[in-house]
Amino acid sequence: MVKLNKIYTKTGDDGTTGLVRGSRRLKYDLRVNCFGTVDEANSSIGVARLNTTSMPKVDNVLGRVQNDLFDLGSDLATPGDDPAGTPKSLRITPEQTIWLEQQIDHYNEGLAPLTSFVLPGGTALAAALHVARTVTRRAERLAVELVLTEPDVNPEAMVYLNRLSDLLFVLARVANANGRNDVLWTPGRYGHGSNPPETG
Repeated sequence: MVKLNKIYTKTGDDGTTGLVRGSRRLKYDLRVNCFGTVDEANSSIGVARLNTTSMPKVDNVLGRVQNDLFDLGSDLATPGDDPAGTPKSLRITPEQTIWLEQQIDHYNEGLAPLTSFVLPGGTALAAALHVARTVTRRAERLAVELVLTEPDVNPEAMVYLNRLSDLLFVLARVANANGRNDVLWTPGRYGHGSNPPETG
């Protein structure tokens, strides 16, 4: 059980932050940037959940994702193998990624076929999920770089983030009446001398 009594410790005033095993990294370090962006993605999902009142099943999915993202953050904040005689470190697992795939398959089944790329928007929930999706994509890019930079990174981290961004895209379409109210991209709509949209 995690117990946090003191909010500020002043140990980060020198521009470093502590990893799980006690070593410290600069706050702009790639690993810190990676798990910090995972935290940002988690926060974005929390904002999206403010709009799930009428969709409790989607809210339950997002709630589990938020918990899993804390697992992922702990994973990324724990470099190296477990020293002998110490408890096993928390790692994101293939089973957690498989669960995402199951959710994608379930919710994608009832969606209207895509006829174009989807613009981020529609309902408030859909728009918020698209924001969470793009933050997750950024976390994934950092995770890919981290996996290629530090040999002790769990590769399942980048797989999980890749799949999560797909799930968030699918759920954004679910929030737009199962895709029927998606805002679609029209290539070149306002180019080639056409009239721009009216502005107030």
